[in-house]
Amino acid sequence: MTLSELIQAVRENPQEVVVPSSWGQGRAGFGGLAAALVFEAMQANVPGDRPVRSLAITFVGPLAVDVPVSFEAEVLREGKAVSQVLGRAVQNGQVVTLVQGSFGAPRVSAVRVEAVPAPELPPVEECQELPYVGGATPEFTRHLALRWGIGGLPFSGNTSREMGGWVRQRGEVDREPVTVSHLLALVDAWPPAVLPHLKSFAPGSSLTWTIEFVQPLPLLDTHEWCRYRAEIEHAQDGYGHCAAALWTGSGELIALSRQTVTVFG
Repeated sequence: MTLSELIQAVRENPQEVVVPSSWGQGRAGFGGLAAALVFEAMQANVPGDRPVRSLAITFVGPLAVDVPVSFEAEVLREGKAVSQVLGRAVQNGQVVTLVQGSFGAPRVSAVRVEAVPAPELPPVEECQELPYVGGATPEFTRHLALRWGIGGLPFSGNTSREMGGWVRQRGEVDREPVTVSHLLALVDAWPPAVLPHLKSFAPGSSLTWTIEFVQPLPLLDTHEWCRYRAEIEHAQDGYGHCAAALWTGSGELIALSRQTVTVFG
C-alpha cells in the first residue's frame, strides 16, 4: 500500500488499520508513518479553518506491522482560534505512538519575519541516492526517495554536523496534493543525523519529535522534490539532539523539526 492508500484507510475506518511490512523499519513500523496516520485521525476532529501549527510526537513503543492498529483522537480544548488535540495509535491495548497537536486559525498581526533561507544543494541528478535494497535498507525506503547533498550516508564515518539533500515520494503513480501527513513521512524518512558519524552499523531511532508547520502550506504534489537539512546540536551518551527543516524545491520553508534520537553505537 502506498502512503496515500494508508491515509485513505484511516479516513474510512481509523479503528482497524493494518500497516503492511513494506512500511517496516527494523523490528517496527516506520515512525513517520505512525505519526502521519495518528495525525489523520486528529485532523478529522478539528474545524477546517484551523490548520495544524505544531505537533509533539512521542514514540512510546514499536508499531508492529501486519497487526491491526487503531487511531484515536481526543479534543482537549477548543478556544476561539486554537484547538488542542491528543492523538494515539493503540495496538494490542497499548499506546505505541502519542501525538499532541495545536491547530490554529490565522489572526491579524503586525509581526512578520522572513523565513530562514533554504540550503544550497547540488542538482538532484548529481546527488547520491539511498537505493532501496531489500534486507539492507529499511523497508519503508521503497516508498520514499532520498538523495544526499549535505554530509554523508549512515555509517560512512562522516563527522559533519549537517546532513541533508532531496526527498520525495517514491512509487506514487498519480500526482496528488501533498498533505501534512505526507510531509510527516518526508521529514522522518531521513535517518538520525548522528548515524553518519559511525563507521559500522548500529541501530538508531527517534525518541521524541516536535514539528512545526509554516501556514499556509505551499502547494506541492507527490512527484515533487523537497529540500531537507538537519544539524546536530549535541550528541553524547547514546542520545543526539538535532534540528531540521524542510523546504520546497524552489526554497520556500514548509516545516521546522526537532528530534531527540537514540543511537546504540
